[in-house]
Amino acid sequence: MVEKRLMTFQERLGQALVEGGFITLEQLDQVRQVAEAGGKRVTDVLQEKRLISREVLTTALSFQLKVPIVNLKQVTIDEKAVALVPEEFAREHEVLPFALGAGGELMLAMESPNDFQLINTLSAMTRRSIRPALPLDSRVKDMLDVIYKPASELAQQLDQTLHPVTEPTPPRAEPHSPSILADVSEAPVVRAVEMIAFQAIKSRASDIHIVPTADSAKVIYRIDGVLHTVHTIPLTVHQNMISRIKVMANLDIAERRRPQDGAFTMNFGDREVNFRVAVAETSYGEMMVIRVLDKSRIRFDIGELGLTGAARQAYERLLSYPLGMIAVSGPTGSGKTTTLYATIYALADGKRNIMTIEDPVEYRFENISQIDTNPTAGIDFSTGLRAIMRMDPDIILVGEIRDLETAQTAIQAANTGHLVFSTVHANDAASTITRFMDLGVEPFAVSTGLIGVVAQRLIRKICPDCKTPTTLTATEALAYEQELQEPAGEIYVGQGCNTCSFTGFSGRIGVYEVLVITEEIRGLIIRRTTASEIKSQAVKQGMVTLRRDGMLKVKEGLTTVGEILRNVFTTD
Repeated sequence: MVEKRLMTFQERLGQALVEGGFITLEQLDQVRQVAEAGGKRVTDVLQEKRLISREVLTTALSFQLKVPIVNLKQVTIDEKAVALVPEEFAREHEVLPFALGAGGELMLAMESPNDFQLINTLSAMTRRSIRPALPLDSRVKDMLDVIYKPASELAQQLDQTLHPVTEPTPPRAEPHSPSILADVSEAPVVRAVEMIAFQAIKSRASDIHIVPTADSAKVIYRIDGVLHTVHTIPLTVHQNMISRIKVMANLDIAERRRPQDGAFTMNFGDREVNFRVAVAETSYGEMMVIRVLDKSRIRFDIGELGLTGAARQAYERLLSYPLGMIAVSGPTGSGKTTTLYATIYALADGKRNIMTIEDPVEYRFENISQIDTNPTAGIDFSTGLRAIMRMDPDIILVGEIRDLETAQTAIQAANTGHLVFSTVHANDAASTITRFMDLGVEPFAVSTGLIGVVAQRLIRKICPDCKTPTTLTATEALAYEQELQEPAGEIYVGQGCNTCSFTGFSGRIGVYEVLVITEEIRGLIIRRTTASEIKSQAVKQGMVTLRRDGMLKVKEGLTTVGEILRNVFTTD
């Protein structure tokens, strides 16, 4: 009965394609013969023979079945929806749960949304009503690999390593006692931690999150700025894993009330990678975030960061100054530290004394003296900076300006013959200047000490292996034309492939605006004018704004308009 209904639908679809002029009746007859001989669906054969595009076929299916279309490469996959359908079932039946509706219904991408028997099975299994949808330009099978493959590989390794876990931590042992350390160091969880770290390096993850929930814990990677859940582990294993990493980072494994910070190093072949650890107790247990500091991935050539054209020329001109302060601004995770490291690396010629005060030191360099802040010893940015100024420095890097005292000391250092670099949290270059005055620094001191400001964001780059021309939406085209004052030419996107895990992106690059402090801008600072007025004057002087630099990178084929609109906001 089901087979007859499916065949009837296939015939109806074929007839609609013929009537729409997409294929001829002769082609349809040939396709039916091939489909019947090979036990395939007509829709599959149509695509195999390239008689019709997937987009046209999906549109026809949507019309015939009265079901919506979903673009799986643009929709945000809901982990709660994915968790409702076992991976084996999803792969066997080629269904991908991607969202939960407002009424709790499960939304599924399906190649055969008219398979009512499957829909009924899913409804009974999940105890939810099912809303099927057709995938627009990605096969469900391919997207299942994106959702499940990284997790599956790691899951298989972890399951082989962790199960069964039969040796619990001995009760009532003293903190750091030999018995606890022995159990933790010898347990299978040691290999599990190594696997998680190795997979993070392999996946180019910048951070590893280990997050407890009510009944399990998740291992999450941040890749190109986006979080991806890669594995779920039992809470018993979670606590052993946290204890193991605490030991590696020289933390107190018995302390769970106070947040702790630490670090450890692991070797992968001849590659040494540093990991920075932060752990805190949540309502479900201890959450840990591990920053991956892989020096081999850091770009120390200023040109490779994304500084190009007028922005690079302006920045290199600032670096030629013997004294003054250069501030780098942007939100957390925008690449400020990388920009500063690339800068001092370029300036480290062995002829100048370069010193830094950081919280903490992320990467260590030869010919540069680096100091960690140490609150226990009373060393913060301000006290560390004052100590550095007594050590005959030529170039100073201050990790971050957070308060008036640090800001005043840094400006003073810039006004007394030093080249000073630091970071500030601000939205753009102009608001970075007003941020100093908001902290309480006098306008005259800011105008004389500050020589330039760099604002930046990190955006994802189009994957070169699946880069293809595209047509902009009306909103995207308008944004592009408003910024560059010209219509869009050939614009690209990433279709999604195995190389980029079907995201369409691979790696990240910076977008920048470099504001040089001129006499005109000094006058505006002294008069305490607004950030908007300062920005207008800087643009008149030739400053390329963040949004414009981003659109220029779209024009070069490096990124997408959507990526710029998502990351670079403007109030103009």
